[in-house]
Amino acid sequence: MTDMDTERQTMLADMAAGVFAGIGWQAEFDRDWPRMAELGFSGLLLSEDEGGFGGSWSDLLVVARLAGEHALALPVLESAVASRLVAGLEFEGVGTLAPSSDGELSGDTWSGTLSAVPWGRHAGFVIAGEEGGAVAIDTSDAQITERTGLSGEPRDTLALQNARAVRVDGGPLALGAAIRAMQIAGALGKALAISANYVSERQQFGRPLAKFQAVQQSLAQMAMESAAADCAAFELARSLDRDDASFETAAAKTRAGMAASTGAALAHQVHGAIGFTREYALHHLTRRMLAWRSEFGGEAYWSERLGRTIVAAGADRLWSDLVARTDP
Repeated sequence: MTDMDTERQTMLADMAAGVFAGIGWQAEFDRDWPRMAELGFSGLLLSEDEGGFGGSWSDLLVVARLAGEHALALPVLESAVASRLVAGLEFEGVGTLAPSSDGELSGDTWSGTLSAVPWGRHAGFVIAGEEGGAVAIDTSDAQITERTGLSGEPRDTLALQNARAVRVDGGPLALGAAIRAMQIAGALGKALAISANYVSERQQFGRPLAKFQAVQQSLAQMAMESAAADCAAFELARSLDRDDASFETAAAKTRAGMAASTGAALAHQVHGAIGFTREYALHHLTRRMLAWRSEFGGEAYWSERLGRTIVAAGADRLWSDLVARTDP
């Protein structure tokens, strides 16, 4: 990483942290999205010639971790990825990613159904999987069934008939999995910080909870899970910048999902269950983590893909291949 990269990411972090902290899980699209658009988050991955920020996937990781840390309820990441995939094409409005689709591309039109689309009701276009790649679909005339996911965020169903469509490079499932893994890393880090602060202040039998060995063990395990999710997300971003991230995407989404499950349980255990209430930030962090864990493929899906890749290459090559990927 160059000094310029570090300076750019510090600037991004300062800007995003301040804005996201003031909105967080209470964000409302109609009220808060104009500010996100004004700050240019959708153009984070576009070059300056394309009217964007000229950022990298490592820059997106900075924003994604902060979005997760604040349980931000806005499609900042989905729109940044979708905008990159349609760069140079004439699509308008907010873009997002469809984790699931059932339809058919015929020439330059697409008919079918898009399911569980994040903020689909607000989207001008959606990136969906298509045989041999992906397709950008104009959803301005979609019939929309509004739904809410486990995270409490919009996850809508869109029905389309002969909608304008253009093939694009990049898979929405893998890219969606990548941003969810990054968000989980941020949310778990914040849940750890909240938990550590709570057990330091809360007292039982005349001493802080943090002095009890069982609580210390829970925090240590939670810190380990948080570090694992962070490392996986960091390596994933580096691999995306190299445009060779199929292995890292599968590994990061699998590891982040495992960390989300263990971390959420431990966070609520050390809180003695008070963290379940909606008024407390931990509720929104763990609710998001557990929802993101399943979106764009869960551990079973990605671990199977990872296993098939390793078997196809030959198990005796695993270590040398891992070394080669982490030290290209």
